[in-house]
Amino acid sequence: MPTVGYAHLRDSLKLRAFTPKRIAMVKPVTRITLIGECLAVPGAVAPMQGSTLEHILFALKHEGINLCILAQALEYVDAKELLRELGRSPNGVFIRKACFLWESFTGKELKYSVPVRGSVVALFDPKRYVTGPAIRNSRWRVDFNGLGSLRYCATVERTAKLQELLDLDIIGRARNFMATLPPEMMDRAISWAYLHETRDSFAIEKEEPSEEKSQRFVRLLRQAHERTELSEDYLVELQNSTVSNPFDKAVLFRHEQNHLHNGLRGAAGVSYVPPAAQLCRELMDDLMAFANHSAKQVDPLIAASVVAFGFVFLHPFMDGNGRLSRFLIHQILCQSGALQNGLLLPVSVAMKHEESSYLEALKEFSKPAREFWNVTWLDSDQLTFDFIGHDAIYQFWDATQCAEFTLQMALRALEVELREETEFLEKYDFVIKAVNDRFDVRGSDLSKLVMMCLDNEGKVSKHRRKQFQYSVPEEVFNYIERLSEEFGR
Repeated sequence: MPTVGYAHLRDSLKLRAFTPKRIAMVKPVTRITLIGECLAVPGAVAPMQGSTLEHILFALKHEGINLCILAQALEYVDAKELLRELGRSPNGVFIRKACFLWESFTGKELKYSVPVRGSVVALFDPKRYVTGPAIRNSRWRVDFNGLGSLRYCATVERTAKLQELLDLDIIGRARNFMATLPPEMMDRAISWAYLHETRDSFAIEKEEPSEEKSQRFVRLLRQAHERTELSEDYLVELQNSTVSNPFDKAVLFRHEQNHLHNGLRGAAGVSYVPPAAQLCRELMDDLMAFANHSAKQVDPLIAASVVAFGFVFLHPFMDGNGRLSRFLIHQILCQSGALQNGLLLPVSVAMKHEESSYLEALKEFSKPAREFWNVTWLDSDQLTFDFIGHDAIYQFWDATQCAEFTLQMALRALEVELREETEFLEKYDFVIKAVNDRFDVRGSDLSKLVMMCLDNEGKVSKHRRKQFQYSVPEEVFNYIERLSEEFGR
């Protein structure tokens, strides 16, 4: 069955773009119907196979916005063809979108002087996509409302899964939860969150940070509440704070090619290649502009996911990108005003428990992007990189899965990590007070014993009983266990 729309454009024009998530294809149906991941199209309404513009208009109408394909496909459309279609439907929604994008991507202007009088139309349908602040093009009466700009833009579809997470108002729930805690308990829970966010962010990178390194990262997390706007100098400062090897400390965004390695030898060991240095620097300017301005008018967790994953896909430093990308979730939430009074959602703690899902979200972009690089192994660690793709691959990307994952981790950080730690602290306080009211036990010994017991499902192990047998009476061990079981009944 012949493909139509974006799939047809990609294959027939040999465009360098990812395969569309949904393939539009001519099928024996009576109306356009979504069947699984296939958009079934009746032959009677399918666009002509030889007309690039017809397939573009079909895709705009029925498949939404795929800027990566559109940026390349519109280069194959002649101005005269656009003007002829415009003459037939001067106020048509989809031809106006096509003309707007054609001028934006080609840098040329269509010689069309008749004022467009149709209603203003949004490029991204807000019912289908999470959108950004609208920037109006008065010539075509089209509002660009993407998450970024026409130089760098992420796309987030309002899937049922994503919409369900958005409707939960996770940030609001986090604020309300923390407001129910006594001030001292809230401070302790937040302190725990900072320390464990640091530990697990490094653990994801298979690192065990030193005490000094941990404290630096905790200070970094707290610094996010200062709401400093992103800039190259600021990100360099942050990168320097996350790495200890002086040779890995950056001065600027990278000026050489880097890559991610999976441990295999040679070219097979290269699992991801970010954009070339010059393109990376250009796109970082756009990503930072989005983070500093447009992101404040977008749902904070969506904005955080676009900035954090966008950052790691651009990989502007030779080292420290992963940790910084997770820090940027916190940074954007603080910058938007979503997190106040030192509050932190320990998303890295949640991610550490869901590492396979984290890798899946990363691989959805990194794996197909790797296919557009020819990597040659010369010898030792010497590799050459030849990009056979199109810059649009890195400029326009689908952040839907990344957004879903980020919201899921924010929800887990609240409902599991923060709530469990708060319950742990409440139980700890309950046991400590009850033991102190009845026995005279050295404070440091009691604190260690209670923590060990709670971490061991309410049991004081034989090893711990033996360890403390000369400083703690046997009946105290049993009492601690009984209190641990009684709490919350």
